[in-house]
Amino acid sequence: MTVAPTFLPLRRSASLTHVEELPPRSGDPVPWPAWVPPELSSAFAARGVAAPWRHQAAAATSAWEGTHTVVATGTGSGKSLAYQLPALATLLSDDRATALYLAPTKALAADQLRTLESLALPGIRPATYDGDTNREERAWVRQHARVVLTNPDMLHHGILPGHASWARFLRGLRYVIVDECHAYRGVFGSHVAHVLRRLRRVAARYRSTPCFVLASATAGDPARSGTRLTGMPVTAFTEDSSPRGGVTFALWEPPLLPAQTTDAVTDAEPQRRSALSETADLLADAVSAGVRTLAFVRSRKGAELVATMARRSLDLAVPGLGSRVAAYRSGYLREDRRALEHDLIDGTLLGLASTNALELGVDLTGLDAVLIAGYPGTLASLWQQAGRAGRAGRDAFCVLIARDDPLDTYLVHHPEALFSRPVEATVFDPGNPHVLAPQLCCAAAELPITPADLPIFGPTAEPALDALAAAGILRKRPSGWYWTERHRPDVDLRGAGGGPVAVVESATGRLLGTVDTGSAHHQVHTGAVYLHQGTSYVVDELDLADSVALVHAEDPDWSTHPRDVTDLTVLAVRDTRAIGPVTLSLGEVEVTSQVVSYQRRRLVTGEVIDTCQLDLPQRVLRTIAVWWTVTPEALDQAGIPDVDWPGALHAAEHASIGLLPLIATCDRWDIGGLSTAAHADTGLPTVFVYDGHPGGAGFAERAFEVAAEWLGATRTVVAECRCEHGCPSCVQSPKCGNGNNPLGKADAVRVLSLVLDAMSRPAA
Repeated sequence: MTVAPTFLPLRRSASLTHVEELPPRSGDPVPWPAWVPPELSSAFAARGVAAPWRHQAAAATSAWEGTHTVVATGTGSGKSLAYQLPALATLLSDDRATALYLAPTKALAADQLRTLESLALPGIRPATYDGDTNREERAWVRQHARVVLTNPDMLHHGILPGHASWARFLRGLRYVIVDECHAYRGVFGSHVAHVLRRLRRVAARYRSTPCFVLASATAGDPARSGTRLTGMPVTAFTEDSSPRGGVTFALWEPPLLPAQTTDAVTDAEPQRRSALSETADLLADAVSAGVRTLAFVRSRKGAELVATMARRSLDLAVPGLGSRVAAYRSGYLREDRRALEHDLIDGTLLGLASTNALELGVDLTGLDAVLIAGYPGTLASLWQQAGRAGRAGRDAFCVLIARDDPLDTYLVHHPEALFSRPVEATVFDPGNPHVLAPQLCCAAAELPITPADLPIFGPTAEPALDALAAAGILRKRPSGWYWTERHRPDVDLRGAGGGPVAVVESATGRLLGTVDTGSAHHQVHTGAVYLHQGTSYVVDELDLADSVALVHAEDPDWSTHPRDVTDLTVLAVRDTRAIGPVTLSLGEVEVTSQVVSYQRRRLVTGEVIDTCQLDLPQRVLRTIAVWWTVTPEALDQAGIPDVDWPGALHAAEHASIGLLPLIATCDRWDIGGLSTAAHADTGLPTVFVYDGHPGGAGFAERAFEVAAEWLGATRTVVAECRCEHGCPSCVQSPKCGNGNNPLGKADAVRVLSLVLDAMSRPAA
């Protein structure tokens, strides 16, 4: 094992579970393709790009020849050149040609704009078009810009509905660039897939058939994902020929806290120090050592906490040093975000705690290290984040700090799952009826949908259109389906439904920020701690009728964690496999859930202070689930008394939810579960795991396809956990509505072994 860099505290070397050395790689440059105009190659040469790497030239030539293309290579491999070359070469040779660039974040679009402007090419006229663009600028962009840099939300809300005012741009549209396309997954990915289909249809109205060029992080089967996203065959380029510095990648497990000695907790399992506290300490240690470091934290609240704790530690050690650490997240004003990016690049800031807003594409050079507070949910995101350090061929250091969570625990003790496993395929489902129907309404509002359009939207489009017509939402005529309302359909690409909830300071009426409707019950319930730009607030009241959360400033030493309860009904079974005493099924379900309480926990120790009750309404979700049943006789033979079935199944459910992100591109909070010793619809002991989005997001289907791999990893993490009765690292869940009771760790291993043994036999 290689010795870790000096900023890792040696006093806690036991926290270091593994160090992986990734060797440096030399680059493979090739001459500029013959079709690249000399003025374009000269412009790139002036910026230090003497020649393209082999994969850049190959992908660029594919796109230049009109082939829909995806380039899926590592962070810092220069994917942008693969789409910039064909698009800019075309614009230089045809003064009527235009190009549309789509990015999932404003920061990425702004970074691309800086690059294009620095090339100083004549007549290109690039411009961003997003929520920060004022009215006068928008009019100029529509009339004059030739490269428009925007995002799927603005394409959906602002460009496609008003396509007539974009006629000039759409007539010349030659390239559509979809950057960081691996970010389009789940319900959001399904919506974006239809937005791109709508774009193709509207462009055809102006006699334009653009070539799509996609850029992705290293991902499983990028050609299939790209084809699903665009609805057209896509050719993939995955061989990375760019140089890379060496990477030292450490896995870090926070230490167990000293055992509690009070009578009330003598039987409790030992608790681990939180990943946020560990990350804050490591960030402070790195900044003290002069190591320019970016810490990725999974939530806005977490990023603010890490920055605040690191600043406090640094100011105690060296007064004033804390000013060189800041937080970065979406929700800040554009000027503030750009200032933070600039300060990190020029060295004014040495440490930045960020959400994944800085994961994608922005060219941050000169970083030495990356800290990742908790597995980000997918290998694609992990390598994107790790790749932010050591760009431009420099050596780099990365630390993954495990949360007290089954998946994180599994990964830091099974490094082969990180370093020897292929990256997952991006999962989304354009056929989701909860996505397809509203997207068809949007399409009909833009242009009537004709029978010739049906193949664009897939095989289920015609019955969906007929159902919309039967409901009076669309009008069917011999020539097609028509939108009949004066207003446009109100469709949220993020799948949240409804408008955002405003977070308002009670004493002043000042608007602090917004939270989407789908997250409000969990994030801004009465009593919740809400963080805004480093300041803590506590929610006084969540008014759902007026979509507002009233808060007051307070700096508590605790955090809040909501809990909910769930009921589930099986509506239809899509597929099933019966293997001896076990049956694995996939189908449609209706889930009724309610946030009923929240826990207050100490920030540093994670100790539970108390549980507070809430009175929030139920929410109903129709979605897709995977579930398995096991016969009572098999449980008896496995040595599990019937009185212990609820605890065994409950523990297996929690652990399987925690491990599903290992095989599907989802987050633990994207999915839910339910277990019962006798479910009303199956009549048997059953464990359900369901997608947390209306209509499903493809996660349950993926779990059904690779159930043996998924449940095998689940059994491993529970069996190998060193706790005695169950802990957050194996079977306890942070969102359990039953207070993690009952839970039977040992019995869960027996149940999972029984299921896996059955799955290893030929199906009946």
